[in-house]
Amino acid sequence: MTRLPRKPYEKELLRLQGELVQMQEWVRTSGARLVVVFEGRDAAGKGGAIKRVTEFLNPRICRIVALPAPSERERTQWYFQRYIEHLPAAGEIVLLDRSWYNRAGVERVMGFCTAEEYTRFLRQCPVFEQLLIEDGILLRKYWFSVSDAEQERRFRGRIENPMKQWKLSPMDLESITRWSEYSQAKDEMFAHTDIAAAPWLVVEAEDKRRARINMIAHLLGSVPWQPVPPRDLEFPDRPPVRGYRRPPRELFREVPDHAAKIAD
Repeated sequence: MTRLPRKPYEKELLRLQGELVQMQEWVRTSGARLVVVFEGRDAAGKGGAIKRVTEFLNPRICRIVALPAPSERERTQWYFQRYIEHLPAAGEIVLLDRSWYNRAGVERVMGFCTAEEYTRFLRQCPVFEQLLIEDGILLRKYWFSVSDAEQERRFRGRIENPMKQWKLSPMDLESITRWSEYSQAKDEMFAHTDIAAAPWLVVEAEDKRRARINMIAHLLGSVPWQPVPPRDLEFPDRPPVRGYRRPPRELFREVPDHAAKIAD
């Protein structure tokens, strides 16, 4: 796959991000509820796609949910329970950076759940998602697909880059040795949860730029949003200052001017 050149990528990304802002306003004013699930291989580009989606959006309307490992108490709850509290209210968008599908992926492969729990998940998940949709939630599920060679290349890049090493966990490295197991788990997950009401949407992610553009364009095309007329805002005149005198700057602790050291 030919890599999408930077210039057309950035131009189209900015256009799509402008539409995302418009879609956000439609969600806010219409009271819609949108959930977008991001799943896929480790280092497939989910985080980068989420970052581009949210870059110009209001975090009070569009929020990212990336849950840690469940607590001891959460392990005793119904599996879907801890995800329910993060679902959107009217006028909100929730982006799930990993989701309830952890049970069908890492928990299944790494043995963090029992065979009974796994089987129950595959049976309950389509029902759970159908209930969300029947209640009016817009649900989109994206699977970011990447080859083993490209995944390894990205992992090596993270190891060599101190700014990205935090992205690489022992669980990520373990996934390299369990490529086939994760592939089988993904295939079985798709077989049980790729339902008509909430289908899996595969994003080819060998090229991150193409993946981001394709995923955002699909999201915008699949949500029935309409442009909302902009609000008529007028900048008010600033009234004259009466009876206020600013204290001397010397009374405050200012941040040192580090920028002055690099200005030349």
